[in-house]
Amino acid sequence: MRRLILAVAMTGLVQGAQAADLPDLTDLPILRGGLSDGLSRSTAYWQGYYVGGQAGYGSADMNFTGSNSAMTATLLSNTVIENQMGVSQWPLFLGKTSQRNSAFGAFAGYNAQWEDVVLGVEVSYLHGSFSGASTASASRISGTALSDGNFHAVTASSTGSMDITDMGTFRARAGYAYGNFLPYMFGGFALANANIVRSVTVSDQWGGTPALANAATPVTLSASQTEGNHLLYGYSAGVGVDMMLVGGLFARAEYEYVRFTGAIDTSVNTVRGGLGYKF
Repeated sequence: MRRLILAVAMTGLVQGAQAADLPDLTDLPILRGGLSDGLSRSTAYWQGYYVGGQAGYGSADMNFTGSNSAMTATLLSNTVIENQMGVSQWPLFLGKTSQRNSAFGAFAGYNAQWEDVVLGVEVSYLHGSFSGASTASASRISGTALSDGNFHAVTASSTGSMDITDMGTFRARAGYAYGNFLPYMFGGFALANANIVRSVTVSDQWGGTPALANAATPVTLSASQTEGNHLLYGYSAGVGVDMMLVGGLFARAEYEYVRFTGAIDTSVNTVRGGLGYKF
């Protein structure tokens, strides 16, 4: 009996020692949320240089209001109809136009990554034809005789068109890596190459009475200006998301807003899809 009690005691001591040597299973990641803390979630590594191609579709909204006023004023400088009727300031209603078109291009940049935060710089280029055009005219007869003693019947017409063929944006990007996805936002400055054509025509008839002015033979003055490869300046902003596919290959979806200011204020909105490779 004494031997049996001793054997049971020894067995309990051995089992206790073995249990003390075992790891605490509650410390295993899989038992304390490890599937969401790091075992199953693998965040793509975005740091490095990358290049890619893209295609897009968008609209160009152009405002031609007042774009030909200076040209008209120069054409009619020191004339009675400009000095007393202010033809160059007539509201010819060269208004806003909006046209849609497709484009294609490329992008390249560099990302730096700190855990899930990704910061970078990028150059984006699009080639297409974002264009607009507007035409307007107005006619007036002076209410009284002007300083030359005549009534004047004046008709003014104005046209303007612009075609943006190439557009590049230089951006700073900020994103947050989540799994294989990198949602980001960006902002920067923009340059564009545009062809601009503007023209004005003014027809003047005069006589001692309004009826004689309307019946007189008109004298016509005209001017035009063509600016090929005109450089536009502006700024850019937008959002997008990159998705890592396999290896360094990733897909992209993006929206960009570009604003150009000048004689013809222009906004270009595009949505784009692309495919790139991170080295």
